[in-house]
Amino acid sequence: MTSPVLDGPGTRRRRPSPTRFLALTAGLAGLLATFLIAASPSASAAEVVVSQGKPATASSTEVAGAYLPTEANDGNNGTRWASTWSATQWWQVDLGATTAVSRIAINWEAAYAKAFTIQFSTNGSSYTQAYSTTTGTGGQQSIAVSGNARYVRINLTTRALSAYGYSFWEFQVFSGGATTTTPPTTPPTTPVTTPPTSSGGAKLLSYHKPARASSEQNDANCNPCTADKAFDNDPASRWATNPTGGWVDPGWIYVDLGATAQVTQVVLQWDPAYGKAYQIQVSGDAANWSTIYSTTTGDGLKDVINATGSGRYVRMYGTARGGPYGYSLWEFSVYGTGGNPTAPPAKPADPTFPATRLVFADEFNGAAGTRVDQSKWTLDPGTGQNGEQEYYTNGDNAAMDGQGHLVMTARKETAGGRDYTSHRMNTGGKFTFQYGRVEARIKVPKGQGFWPAFWMMGADFLTGRPWPYNGEVDIMEVLGKDTFTSYSTLHAPMYNGGGGYGSSYKAAGNADLSSDFHTWAAEWDSKGIRYFLDNTQVFYASKETVENTRGAWIYDHPFYLILNLAVGGDWPGPVDASTPFPSQMLVDYVRVYQ
Repeated sequence: MTSPVLDGPGTRRRRPSPTRFLALTAGLAGLLATFLIAASPSASAAEVVVSQGKPATASSTEVAGAYLPTEANDGNNGTRWASTWSATQWWQVDLGATTAVSRIAINWEAAYAKAFTIQFSTNGSSYTQAYSTTTGTGGQQSIAVSGNARYVRINLTTRALSAYGYSFWEFQVFSGGATTTTPPTTPPTTPVTTPPTSSGGAKLLSYHKPARASSEQNDANCNPCTADKAFDNDPASRWATNPTGGWVDPGWIYVDLGATAQVTQVVLQWDPAYGKAYQIQVSGDAANWSTIYSTTTGDGLKDVINATGSGRYVRMYGTARGGPYGYSLWEFSVYGTGGNPTAPPAKPADPTFPATRLVFADEFNGAAGTRVDQSKWTLDPGTGQNGEQEYYTNGDNAAMDGQGHLVMTARKETAGGRDYTSHRMNTGGKFTFQYGRVEARIKVPKGQGFWPAFWMMGADFLTGRPWPYNGEVDIMEVLGKDTFTSYSTLHAPMYNGGGGYGSSYKAAGNADLSSDFHTWAAEWDSKGIRYFLDNTQVFYASKETVENTRGAWIYDHPFYLILNLAVGGDWPGPVDASTPFPSQMLVDYVRVYQ
C-alpha cells in the first residue's frame, strides 16, 4: 500500500500506483521539492536544469483543474501531469530562449509510455526528432540528447497500461555537463557487503558520537536534518546541508569517535544530494586532516569504502556535488578498532526459515456474526484517502461466518459522508514484530473499484514518525478489475507511491484470485524480504540491492499488520454500474511465525 496519512490508529493514504499519488503532507512535499532528483538520475555538477518553472502545455489533462502540465516541471516529485486515457498525447515545455540541451530526465508514474519521441523546436512550429523509442520501461529515465531548442516536446504514442493514459511526476531538461545513467534494479554483479557491528575485531565506532558539519538543514522541509542524524544508526533520518548558503562546495561532516581509533572501513548511505568528488579524512585534533580515501566519480546511493587511517575524528569532505543541491547522508558509519564506541541496540536474530514458532494468529473461528477480536485488532473507522469512496465503519462491516472466516463486506450505503461502507483494521498497539514469516489466506472480491490489501506499517508511525519514513511493506494488493494480478511493494523516503520498489505477478496457471482462497506471505529478515503466493516465491527485495540501487533500507524495526477492503480510489478507479454490492473479502487466517 502506500502514501499514508493517519486519521486513526494505523490508517493511511495508500498505494497510488499506477494512476494516482496524492500530494503528501506539507513537510514531505517540501522535502520532495527540495530534492526533486530523489529517484531520478542525478545531474553532473556542470549540468543545469533549464525547464523548471517554465511554461508547459499538453494535449489534455486527466481531470479538469488537476494534474496540470506545469505540475510536471514544478520541481516537486509529489505532483504530476496526467493525460486523458487515450493513446496519442503530447506534453511540451517552453524554455524561454533557444538553449543547448544535453539530457532529458523523466520520472514516470506507473502509467508510462512504451513508445514515444522527443522533439526540439526553436520556433514552436517546426520540430526535429532528438530521441525515439518503442521499448520504454518507465521508472526513472535519463536520456542523452544533443541539440538546440526553445521548445522541448514529448510525443506519446503507445501506453504501457491500455486502460489509462500517460503520467509523469517530473520532466526535466538539462543543459551542459556529462550524462549519468539510472542505477539498475537488479543486484550488482559484484556484491557490496554491509559490514557487521563487529567482525574480526572491527566495530561500529561512530554510533551516537558527537558530530559537526559545515551547515545543517533544520526547517519545515527537513526537521531536523542535523549532523547527529547521520550517526544514529537510523537509516530513515539524515543530515543535510542548509539550503540557505549551504548548497556550495566544499561541504563537510565529521564525527568525534571519543578517542584515537584505527579506521578500517567507512560506509556512506547518500541521499540524492550526494558527493561526486569527496574525501574521507582523519584527524587527531579536528584541525589538521589527512586524506585516506578520495574519489571524483561518486555516484550516490551506498558507498562502502575500505580505507585505513588513524585518528579521533573522521570527516567526509565534499568538493563537488552530484547535482544542483547540497550534501546529505542518511548514514555515515565508521568501523575499526579503538575509539570509545557505544554499542547500538541489538537487533533480533534472523529467523531460520521455514520459521515454526507461532507468535501471532487469528483463525477467525468464532460463531457466525461474531465481531472482530479487539484484543488482537484495532478497528480503524474513518474515510479512505487517495480518492477512495468508502467510509470504514466501526466494525459493522466485518464478522465471522461460522465457517472459519472473517468476512469484510463492502456495501452501497451512506455513512460518514460517503456512498459506500467497508472495513479496515490493524494490530497497532496490540501486536508488533520484527522479522519472521507473516502470512494470510484470503479470497478477494471481483468488481470494478475494489481494492483489497494485506500490508504492514512501521510501528513508529503510531508514535509520530511520518510516512514514508516509518516504512511500509505491502504484502498483497489486488484490484477488483483485474483479479489475475497481485502486487507486493516497499515504500521508503527515496522510493514510494508510484515509485515504490516492488513487483506484480500472477498465480500459478494464471488463476483468478477471486475464485478461491490464496495464501500471501512474506519472509523477512535483516537481509531482505521474500514474497510468496501459494508458497511460490514471486519477488525478493534484497536489502543490499535496494541500498545500492534505490536508497536506504528502513525495515529493520518493529511493524504491525493491516487488513482493509477499499472501494474506489485513484488506482482502481471509481465503482461503476457493473460493481456488485454487497461484495466480500474473506480472510481464513492471519499468522506470524518466528
